Amino acid sequence: MSFKIPKYIEPDFNLEKFIKAPDVVLVEAPRDKAAPDNYHAMSIYPEYFKINGEWVFAEESRMDTVAVWDGEKIHTLEFRNLHKGDKVVVGRSENAEEGIYVHFNAWDEEEQEEGDLFAFRQGRSRETGFTYDYEGLIELLKHERDNGGYVVWVMGPACSFDYQSRIAFGKLVEDGYCQALLAGNALATHDLEGAYLGTALGSDIVTQMPHKLGHYNHLDLINKVCQYGSIKDFIEGEKIKNGIIYSCVKADVPFVLTGSIRDDGPLPEVFGNAYEGANEMRKHVRKATTVIGMATMLHTIATGNMTPSFRVLEDGTVRPVYFYAVDASEFVVNKLSDRGSLSAKAMVTNVQDFVKYLSKELCE
Repeated sequence: MSFKIPKYIEPDFNLEKFIKAPDVVLVEAPRDKAAPDNYHAMSIYPEYFKINGEWVFAEESRMDTVAVWDGEKIHTLEFRNLHKGDKVVVGRSENAEEGIYVHFNAWDEEEQEEGDLFAFRQGRSRETGFTYDYEGLIELLKHERDNGGYVVWVMGPACSFDYQSRIAFGKLVEDGYCQALLAGNALATHDLEGAYLGTALGSDIVTQMPHKLGHYNHLDLINKVCQYGSIKDFIEGEKIKNGIIYSCVKADVPFVLTGSIRDDGPLPEVFGNAYEGANEMRKHVRKATTVIGMATMLHTIATGNMTPSFRVLEDGTVRPVYFYAVDASEFVVNKLSDRGSLSAKAMVTNVQDFVKYLSKELCE
């Protein structure tokens, strides 16, 4: 199968509802970090706002943000980044009645065949066939690499527990299929533990047999990295030669590690402040054309909520952002749709096997 980016279809602003629509109402933020009443909350979809008789496209959108007009363009800001006096869009309708239009059907997709739409499986489960999804994802990743796409991976620690999956993901990084990695302290800790001591959480990454006093290993790893002062200096100083983080450092692929309240250590690069970590994650999400979240419910949901369904490229082209949620748990992958990440495609599988399969198809 060949991959093709669907064409973006702009709204027809010659329609009567757009012509007769009033200008959007702008109200100043009453104080820092607070929006006026009846603020308009942004979605993952393309949105337009009528200002001075013209429909203005918000080139970025994120869940749970507000639209702010600066006199030239629309910005999407979290509440915590609002300043007193910012001109905030107010109104809760979405079909031009208040000068606000949410463009739900923006892509020129092939029409489904007419017929009986009943199907036994409406969700995604272990019994779902995923061959077509794999084929589509493989072609998508090839397209992204060859056309300047920006693929962001969101990873839990599961891939770091297996020797082969660590090597497989390293190949994906080295071959250009990863432009940024978002994770927590655990992924980096256990991946570096695997490279340094051959274990993850004290168990051998090949045989899965526990090592004597292995429960010290991840703590020893964190402590050693902290002695060096940075992950990069540790990798160079200890001559680390394999793994997920090693491959990112070697290929100069940025990674953002955002911590949680239960973290050990953590590693020097981990953001302990959740808002600072979210800001760093958003720098890469803002550029993402494809996002793949694997075996981490909280990080995937967090990334999903800050990922719009579209991206405006440098040449002005509007294209969809593809989002995959991969986990062995049906609950985890389907929960994403419950949190507003409606563009996410769920794949229920072991993430170690998932990574190894992709690497085999793309890198060998």
